[in-house]
Order: sequence, then C-alpha cells, then structure tokens
Amino acid sequence: MIEEIVIDHLLKKLKVKAYMETPERDAPGEYVLIEKTGSSNENLITTSTFAIKSISTSMLGAAKLNEAVKEAMSTLIENNAVSRCKLDSDYNFSDPDATKYRYQAVYDITHY
Repeated sequence: MIEEIVIDHLLKKLKVKAYMETPERDAPGEYVLIEKTGSSNENLITTSTFAIKSISTSMLGAAKLNEAVKEAMSTLIENNAVSRCKLDSDYNFSDPDATKYRYQAVYDITHY
C-alpha cells in the first residue's frame, strides 16, 4: 500500500514524526502530515498524488522541514515498489488563523 510505503520512508528519513491525520493529543511542535489526494491506474501501473504538509511553530521551521521532506522524498525510489517520485510543486500553505505554520509539497508517485 503506497500510503504505508511513503509514511514508513519519511519516518526513517526525517527527525520528526509523520502522520496520516493530525494528532489529537500531545501533537509535537513539528511534524509531517501525508495525504493521498488521488490516483489513477493503467496497465497495472498506478500513479498516486500526495500532499505532504510540513508543520512547525514558525514559518522558517516549516520551510526548513519542507526542504527536509523534499530531500527525503528524493530517495523514495529506493523502494522497489516505486518507479518514479516527482515533485509537482511546493509552497507556503499556512492558515493565518492557526497557531502553526505549514508548507506543502505535492508529489506524483508511480508505483506497482
């Protein structure tokens, strides 16, 4: 399952926790959220789109964590089930009403 591959990879490569949903209790100051936003399949090859949110207590912290995410995702191809991992875009995704800052990186991942 591609969600498991991505989250396991980020947990190994990053110094922060990675989640598929916002932790309800004791959320750390910095963490990563992964969300599969869509997928398609043709000839037994699947492409999935992921939004990976880097969350921190400061804008600079979120930007630095986003850079660490991009570095980690650049090695996702090490997994034999993944044949391509392409960064589509990354950008500031902060909510002005929230107390946390976010960056988001969007990836297309081709996998079997």
